[in-house]
This record gives sequence, structure tokens and C-alpha cells, in this order.
Amino acid sequence: MLTHLGLSSEADLVYRTMLIEPTWGVSDLSAHLGMSERQVRKALDQLADLCLLEMTEDGQQPRVADPATRLTALLSKAEESVRDQQRQIQEARDTVTAIATAYQRRKEAPEGVRWEGVEAVRARLRQLSHTAKRECWSFTPGGAHRPDAMSESRKINEAALARGVQILCVYQTAYRNDPDTVEYANWLTGLGGQIRTMPTVPMQMVVVDREVALLPINPTSPRHGAIEVRTPAIVVAMCALFQQVWDVAVPLSHRPASATGDASSGRLPAFEQAVLRLLAEGLTDESASRRLGVSVRTLRRTIAEISAQLQSSSRFQAGVEACRRGWI
Repeated sequence: MLTHLGLSSEADLVYRTMLIEPTWGVSDLSAHLGMSERQVRKALDQLADLCLLEMTEDGQQPRVADPATRLTALLSKAEESVRDQQRQIQEARDTVTAIATAYQRRKEAPEGVRWEGVEAVRARLRQLSHTAKRECWSFTPGGAHRPDAMSESRKINEAALARGVQILCVYQTAYRNDPDTVEYANWLTGLGGQIRTMPTVPMQMVVVDREVALLPINPTSPRHGAIEVRTPAIVVAMCALFQQVWDVAVPLSHRPASATGDASSGRLPAFEQAVLRLLAEGLTDESASRRLGVSVRTLRRTIAEISAQLQSSSRFQAGVEACRRGWI
């Protein structure tokens, strides 16, 4: 097909017919090809523009120019166009390579690799679980675990434990109020994982083999994604933080102290202490309940119980009395 040389399908048909019947005019071409005379004239104009036609000596009838010369010239022009496109594609390929290289270098920069969104983080955790050799430590704040997160964790944790990887998890005490999360935790400990709980957990965090740490991009919203850090000083600090929390956390097999408190004991259970600390930091009830992984109603009931123990009529008075007693 000559359409590859820039001819329309109509011009291609007219040209080939004129090669066979050079004496035919517009009406003859129209009748033979089933085209309107307007279509034939438009095709002739295109052939003339491409120098495939030339006028007869009397200047009345166009005829086909030497195909060997004129078509070869068109072919050379088309080949040059293809070479130009190839050069442009190669330039684009070089640009893409440069951009990809710069992006990869940015990801491998010392400040860490960013994994945007939950799915990217889960995919990276799967990779890390497959390569873990010794241990995997994690902080998990909040109350109930999402069903999809537990389903994903079952597969990767079971495989890691089967290889002898030590799994230590610190959950928030509030998780004990969710039956599905409790069932998952019991399943994990049954396979050899270890779980402890704390009233408040610093942040979402995973440390693998004390070599790499995944930290939330936005600590208040872990679903935004994570930053993977391998800088030794940062990883060591995260390991130290984990060990300090782990040492004071309550093993899963132990029930945390009940919310009874004893004004004469000089101490409060850990959960009530956490409530007082958050309120002393100036957090609202809503913010404090999110940090503790409990409902606002549960938080306010706990505050009322503490105030009753302290025989205080206001939160301010309760805070002063708690400080006086050394509770916070």
C-alpha cells in the first residue's frame, strides 16, 4: 500500500488505475472506481502535491510521472521521517532512563525510602519477612486490628516463625476488648510469637534483624505509608526504644491490672496512669481516647473513677492531687 508514503486510500486507488489507463479522465475514473468526481479530483490534487502527476504537453490532461523516480523520492522522504522518529524515541528513552536513575537514587538516599500507602507498605513487609534471619519487632497502636491486616499478617508471620525468626509484638491494651484481635494474638503466640501490651504505644513501627526499621510517614495516620530507614544510628535508637517498652509491657498471658485503683497504695494501674499523663499533656478527650485505643465514653468513665478516688470535684483539682500523691 502506498498509504505508508503519505497517500490516502482514494489517492492510492486513483494512482494505480492511472498507471494502467493513462488516458482516462475524471469521469472515467469515477465510473470505474465507484467514487464521486469530487473524490477523484481531491485524489488528483493530492497526487499532484506529491509530484506523482505531471501535465501533458497540451496542459489539459494530467498523467502519471515516472514511478521509479517519483516514488523513490517519496520513499526516501518517508525513511528520513522514520529515522527522525527513531532519534526522538531514543532521546525520550534516554530521558526516561535519567529520570528513573534519579528517582532510584532518591529512594536509596540516607534519609530513607518512602513507601506510599497501605498496599505498598504491606508489599514491602512481605519482602522483609521473606529475608528476615533472626527477629522481627513491632509496635502496634490502636484497638481492634483490621481484618485484612490480620489476614495478611497470618501468612507472613507463620512463614517467618517456621524459619525460626523471633517475633515480638507490643500491642495496645485496648486490643483485649476486640475478640477477633484476641483470637489472632492467641494464634500467633500458639506458633511461638510473643505479645505484650501497654496502655499507650509510641507509634507504628517494625524493626527487622536490627538492621532496618519501618516508621510511619505520618504518625497520626499510618495508612499514609512508611519510611524505610537503614541508618545505623536511627535503627539502634528504635531498637533501644522497643526494648525499653518491651521490658515494662504486660505479657499476653497476664491480665492488666483492673481499673480499681487504690488511693492508699501510692500507685495507679498502668492504664489510669496513662490517662493522667495524656491529660497532663493537654490532650482533649477525643485525642487521648485515640492514643489509648478506647472510646471517648470509656476514657471519661475512667477519669470519673480517678476523680472519685481522689475525692476531687474537678479535673484540675484531680490533677493537683494526683501530682501531690506522686501518681504523675
